[in-house]
Amino acid sequence: MIRINQLKLPPGHSSEALYEHCARTLKIKREQIEKLTIRRQSIDARKKPEIWLSYAVDLKIKGIGEEKCVARCHNSNVSVASEKKYRFPESGQKKLTHRPVIIGSGPAGLFCGYLLAQHGYRPIVLERGKSVDLRQKDVEAFWNGSPLNPESNVSFGEGGAGTFSDGKLNTLIKDKDGRGREALSIFVENGAQPEILYEAKPHIGTDVLTGVVKNMRKQIESRGGEVFFESRVDALLTNQGHISGVVLADGREIPAQAVVLAIGHSARDTFAWLHEMGADMEAKAFAVGLRTEHPQTLINAAQYGSPEPEHLPPSPYKVTAQTQNGRGVYSFCMCPGGYVVNASTEPGRMVVNGMSYSSRDSHNANSAIIVSVTPKDYGADGPLAGVAFQRRLEEAAWQAGRGRIPVQRYGDFSKKATSGHVPEDFAPCMKGDWQFADVASVLPEAVRDSFREGMEQFGRIIPGFDDENVLVSGIESRTSSPVRIRRDETFQSNIRGLYPCGEGAGYAGGITSAAMDGMRIAEVIAAEYAPF
Repeated sequence: MIRINQLKLPPGHSSEALYEHCARTLKIKREQIEKLTIRRQSIDARKKPEIWLSYAVDLKIKGIGEEKCVARCHNSNVSVASEKKYRFPESGQKKLTHRPVIIGSGPAGLFCGYLLAQHGYRPIVLERGKSVDLRQKDVEAFWNGSPLNPESNVSFGEGGAGTFSDGKLNTLIKDKDGRGREALSIFVENGAQPEILYEAKPHIGTDVLTGVVKNMRKQIESRGGEVFFESRVDALLTNQGHISGVVLADGREIPAQAVVLAIGHSARDTFAWLHEMGADMEAKAFAVGLRTEHPQTLINAAQYGSPEPEHLPPSPYKVTAQTQNGRGVYSFCMCPGGYVVNASTEPGRMVVNGMSYSSRDSHNANSAIIVSVTPKDYGADGPLAGVAFQRRLEEAAWQAGRGRIPVQRYGDFSKKATSGHVPEDFAPCMKGDWQFADVASVLPEAVRDSFREGMEQFGRIIPGFDDENVLVSGIESRTSSPVRIRRDETFQSNIRGLYPCGEGAGYAGGITSAAMDGMRIAEVIAAEYAPF
């Protein structure tokens, strides 16, 4: 096939315009294009307000050889290309005496189970929370004032923490083996928008993602796998250092010789008993900070040159800074047209996250502005020191807001705020009760100072980013796992047959990277064992 990079067309163009542009570039007739596949679409706003959509496309043509067509173009953006397709490994020869068990149905566990089921392994997936439909009811009820359900919330339940988020699918992990592309294709096969296959910053949205994860679960079940909800694993069974089964909270035992540990980054009770039984683990660096809210029109104006541009989605942004004390400050989980949500999982502790629906149509943009922290900041030693550090911050946030999301205007948070960009009556877009409070007091001094320094730097990049009426809320403390459960070159823990996997185990940072890690573990198990 022929690949053309850097094709530029205005927003709102027709599908036919893309075909015609390709034909002109290749110096062929429009009718010679047999098939066109968009590989990538991004927004080029470098010369705003002049905005372009930039494409990379693959073409199958007729009437002329590909090499000849490329040669006569004399265009460095035109080349002959080939696609490396994802391949699942040939199955191994060892026999499984019991079906593979997967603990957790977040992206890592879900994709691991999906691939194993596709290839005849009939996995058992154990999820401590509820199915996505029941979970959604619990989450909505909590946001409307009902008590927190510690086992069914924004973090626990079918689909994992990513289900109640923006559903962003971009990742910094290189995709040399095609796992990322395959993960996106699986999402589309199960109901996600086809555009995620080529958008530079793909997202699904909470309203669509809930249906996608349910469809994936049904596919696992249709191929002989089983998914059990409200089935928390409270212990592992071992025999001479090798896994022999799992024990559920109700006392049931499930035998197993291959167990995938795909817990989320909030499974603190699981971290605790794994540590007690001798699993090799360590505290790791992560980041904490606050959610910031800006009018979406302010972000659009800065990024596009217009507060309400035609034919363009609400604009995202990405900002990074290095502070004088050497800490990194950066935006994380940016949600255009989104909501700040109460994402608490433990009574007496407050956590926030960002979420948006597929339409991204709220009037606010929000993002976590987070500051890097390391084990030196935790005030204690040991693998679980980061968990204790998170809990202290979350308790302070809960107390500051008296159980509601604590919110503060940036002008009160920092006396160096700018003014004149954001209206005085600017209000939050939130899921869950909130109240104005002293958010600054929640952060440790070093983190608070770095946050302010970062906001000032970002205000020089995006005018109004550090305006006095910008809203900050907290605390954003679950950016990634504070723990890494070590695995060796075989992807197993020191407890043989246990495969730490995904974000909770410390090997991923988002939906796509967690999905890819789950796929990798499915490959490892399949390469060793024959289908069950």
